[in-house]
Amino acid sequence: MSSIQIEVKNCNNLDSAAISLAKQKLNIKFAPNGTGKSTIAKAVLLGAKGDQNLLNDLMPFKLRKENPDKKQPEVKGAEALSNIMCFNEEYVSQFVFKPNELLSNSFDIFIRTDAYKQREQEIEELVSNIKQLFPGNQELEALINTLKEMGSAFKLSKTGLDKKSTGMKGLSAGNKIKHVPAGLESYTPFIQSQNSVGWIDWQTKGYDFADLSDNCPFCTSPAADKKEQIKKVGQEYDKNTIKNLIALIGIIDKLGDYFSDKAKNTLTTITTLKDGLEKEHESFLATIKKRIDDFTEKLEKLKTLSAFQFKDGEKVVEKLPAYKVDLQFFPELESAKMKDAVAPINASIDKVIEQAGQLQGKINQQRSEMKKTIERHQKDINEFLSYAGYRYAVEIAGDGEQAQLKLRHIDHEEHLSGGNQHLSFGERNAFAIVLFMYECLSKKPDLIILDDPISSFDKNKKYAILEMLFRRDADSCLKSKTVMMLTHDVEPIIDTVKSLSDQFRNQTTASFLRLSSDQISECGIAKDDVQTFSQICKSALASEKDDIVKLIYLRRHFEIADNKGDTYQVLSNLFHKGNGKERGIDKREPKDPEGNYPEMDQGKFDSGCTEISSHLNGFSYAQHLNRVSDLDALRALYNASSNGYEKLQIFRLFGLDVENSVIQKFINETYHIENEFISQLDPAKFDTIPEYVVAECDKLVNGVAA
Repeated sequence: MSSIQIEVKNCNNLDSAAISLAKQKLNIKFAPNGTGKSTIAKAVLLGAKGDQNLLNDLMPFKLRKENPDKKQPEVKGAEALSNIMCFNEEYVSQFVFKPNELLSNSFDIFIRTDAYKQREQEIEELVSNIKQLFPGNQELEALINTLKEMGSAFKLSKTGLDKKSTGMKGLSAGNKIKHVPAGLESYTPFIQSQNSVGWIDWQTKGYDFADLSDNCPFCTSPAADKKEQIKKVGQEYDKNTIKNLIALIGIIDKLGDYFSDKAKNTLTTITTLKDGLEKEHESFLATIKKRIDDFTEKLEKLKTLSAFQFKDGEKVVEKLPAYKVDLQFFPELESAKMKDAVAPINASIDKVIEQAGQLQGKINQQRSEMKKTIERHQKDINEFLSYAGYRYAVEIAGDGEQAQLKLRHIDHEEHLSGGNQHLSFGERNAFAIVLFMYECLSKKPDLIILDDPISSFDKNKKYAILEMLFRRDADSCLKSKTVMMLTHDVEPIIDTVKSLSDQFRNQTTASFLRLSSDQISECGIAKDDVQTFSQICKSALASEKDDIVKLIYLRRHFEIADNKGDTYQVLSNLFHKGNGKERGIDKREPKDPEGNYPEMDQGKFDSGCTEISSHLNGFSYAQHLNRVSDLDALRALYNASSNGYEKLQIFRLFGLDVENSVIQKFINETYHIENEFISQLDPAKFDTIPEYVVAECDKLVNGVAA
């Protein structure tokens, strides 16, 4: 299929909406605010997830109390879209302007391109001899994990070992499991049992109740003479200390023959000391800790070996031998078992060294491509910022996979933290949508939704954003991607469909979303639908519209041309019901002493009527004046009108007072020329007047007495 058909039902204010999306094109959906554009975006997003519970959040309020037909929010056609990305306020708040980078996960979005991933895979294949030793090798993984446990049991401080580390806590008082304190010998079987920690905990808790009676809190037999002995267990033993000691001994036992005989014997001595650690013991443990940390770090680097471990200018063939594990530098781990463990690792490194030339070439290619990618992205974004008039620049900074997109002001060299606190609302939105584009390029969604992305910008910035998003190479922007842009701004349509259609190379389709009785239907917008208002007026005069409606368009035609001559004066008088004069008044003349305009000169009046007749056959000022003065005739004309725009023009002829200032302002703006565009859509065909405005006018018109 060359298009995607989506149907939305029973979502928020919409009973239904039918949307068609051309694949691999920018689909602009134009509609006034309040139509339901954001509802459509949310419904499509949730519909693609296939979770009815999520979709039920869009249940219309009118169905939440009474829903006899058991209607539910429904979306058809989105289920085939497995991956949708939407630019809206939620996206900006979640992913953009983080404290350390402009966009979350900058590296994956800006650098890990398809080409980068291909080169990464080629490098992976060359070093696979090393890395494949780790996955699934349970013995090696167990060794690494146990070494980490041993290393983490001790922490280094400025003066040596940190007394608060678990290993030091376990050893600080000596091994009281092996060396049971005098007076507690009768408890030896319990202290040296496998569950000594549990027994100590049980024993010390029981002592809390010893003062309640002279009897034993455990067996209730007389125990007055044993209270001091029971108390001594709690004084000599702390369950956490014993727990730490047992854990440390267990770790050492698991490592066992991986230690050299000398190291194993020394550790056994230290863990069985009677009176705790001396300085020489601590020094040995500090050395062991450092050796183990260095050893595990070396193995971890091999597990995650990548091009970024080789710095620019480093020769792989010279660097790789340093990855080999030489046990002479880890004498405490120099044992037969450890030699057997590291031998395959060293052998695999030797095999990679044999292919060092190929590896060097792939790494150099990756670095070169990465550098070009960074330079291209920085150039594109910074050019956009410059063209749009923003005094900021971006830089992708940081080594390797730590590279992040940073912000700076062009008058300041240092990077700025985040962006929220520096950028204005408009600047944040402009940044955010460009960053969103790059994330789309990285994640390649089936559908991209832009929910009113550029309406708040001025003309220059709007076009700068459109150009950034859609007018560069397809691999660097959203060109040839399936995009739905929901907007209440007609200017992107004028730019992409009409004025600059050649530059957008037929990559755009546009339609008007018409809302009627809570149902949305689409009306396609073609290049010929974008017209000057002069063209719109001429088309209306050549149509089958009522003469009064034609005369309204004709008056606007002269107003747009700033031609306030005889013809305009006649038409203005006609719609103001003659202004109390037979031929109306002439506002071009000075007012009399009483502040009134004089009656229009007969010759000028006749001249105006003659020109009107050239546009409208059979024009009669008197007859048309009678019509606009007849409220019943006007009401019939109003009710017969099929679009909101013309209804509002006719409504003005009633001269009714509108108490609601918002409605009055809307009516005035459709009558007067406040449209800044050279071109626009025919307001009769693409009816942008909200239903609530027309409904309010309906009440007033049909309630007025003849």
